Amino acid sequence: MPATSNILVITGDIVSSTALDADRLEACFDALRLGADRLASWIKAPVPLTRHRGDGWQIALPAASMAPLRAALTMRAALRQTDKAAQSRMALALGPGEIPEHGDLNHASGGAFVASGRALDQLTGSATIADARGGPQGAAAALADHISSGWSMAQARSMLPMLAPDRPTQDQVAQDLGITRQAVRQSLIAAGFPALSLALDMLESP
Repeated sequence: MPATSNILVITGDIVSSTALDADRLEACFDALRLGADRLASWIKAPVPLTRHRGDGWQIALPAASMAPLRAALTMRAALRQTDKAAQSRMALALGPGEIPEHGDLNHASGGAFVASGRALDQLTGSATIADARGGPQGAAAALADHISSGWSMAQARSMLPMLAPDRPTQDQVAQDLGITRQAVRQSLIAAGFPALSLALDMLESP
């Protein structure tokens, strides 16, 4: 990404992190790094992830690369496939941002970072995903949050590759996971994939 560009920022924090021991918390961040790496492989561009304040994190990627909600669900799936009880709040924002050459988002600046941080601070109750734009995008994020909040580890494992903009076949996913196609299909249906996939495709349509 250019130093200053239109970007998508997701700011998050691990829910109930004080109840996690150090190893389990570190495993959560390993999973989030895996999610960022998955996004980077899809868009063929770096997706820096920076940890801050112990249980907080941020990623940034080009705004035009995918729907913000697709990126957020990817991070949720990467986290949940590792730990069935792991949860992270996430706030999505689009706008200008300046990222230093070394990629440490703790030193980044711009409207997208400000909006994402404020949206995270405003999350209340059981909500764990918010879109700073509100309106239809905010509604879509709230519904996707409700659907994805109960993903099992098996559902998240099947969902993660299928969230790719150019997704593989269910046969490919089954082969990669070492399970049957029927198991993949059942997990995807239970995870709400048909509706989520349709919504993401519509959000990304011209």
